Amino acid sequence: MWHRGGRSGFHLRARCCLSSDAPVAIVTGGGTGIGAATARVLAGKGWRVTVTGRRADPLRAVADEIGGLASVGDTGDAGDCARCVEETLSARGRLDGLVLNAGIVIPGTVEETTPEDWELTLRVNLTGPYLMARAAMKHLRAARGAIVTVGSVASTQASGRAPAYAASKAGLAMLTRVLAIDHGPEGVRANCVCPGWTRTEMGDSDMAEYARAHGVSVDDAYAHATQFVPQRRPADAAEVARAIAWLLSDDASYMNGALVNVDGGTTVVSAGMLPMSMEIGSADGSG
Repeated sequence: MWHRGGRSGFHLRARCCLSSDAPVAIVTGGGTGIGAATARVLAGKGWRVTVTGRRADPLRAVADEIGGLASVGDTGDAGDCARCVEETLSARGRLDGLVLNAGIVIPGTVEETTPEDWELTLRVNLTGPYLMARAAMKHLRAARGAIVTVGSVASTQASGRAPAYAASKAGLAMLTRVLAIDHGPEGVRANCVCPGWTRTEMGDSDMAEYARAHGVSVDDAYAHATQFVPQRRPADAAEVARAIAWLLSDDASYMNGALVNVDGGTTVVSAGMLPMSMEIGSADGSG
């Protein structure tokens, strides 16, 4: 499930329409999913973006598309984090935003989760954001920039068969709040976006497993997973990306230490009231 990418260095495709004064962001896990969507949204708003991750081909495809940088590396490695920041500063001269998005999930109960699974999940989902924030902080301080971490509804709501993932995302939420306290006085804001089910490669993989087990399509699996979500559907990655872009922007200048649910209302649903809600919906014909 984890394959370390080759360190093929840094790749740049200049976009002539971007000003040298345009803000600069690094997006981890930027080759696919929410990370790639965030890179596209930021580039569309005039940001100059570095995407980083372990797989060179998807990173370079996104970088070519948006006129950005691709820095291939492992955000769980302190040296790779420092190199990504250095490459970005060398090419762009500044750093205004950091999106800590890279993550993995290895499903299973505590008994089924091996110590290696546990350590790997925490390394990617929690240690990686710590290392990247540490490498970037002095540059964000200089720019009075912002950090957005990508948590999950699992940051605050328990679910089964994901002890390492849930623990790592809960830890990421608290890391974000500590960053907000420690570095807010220095002009650096930190907020956490907490998505629910989102149509991404990772989400599709989870749903494909469920679909195979139950003899249904991936679309049907998503429909089943979101049947109690008030909006009755998963998010599109771009919807989460737009929330991230807003939190990085000056429009969110007084947002600091917040956990922002982008979940279609998932976390406002009361599990204890679901049976009654279903009965009411059936009675009035809306269920």
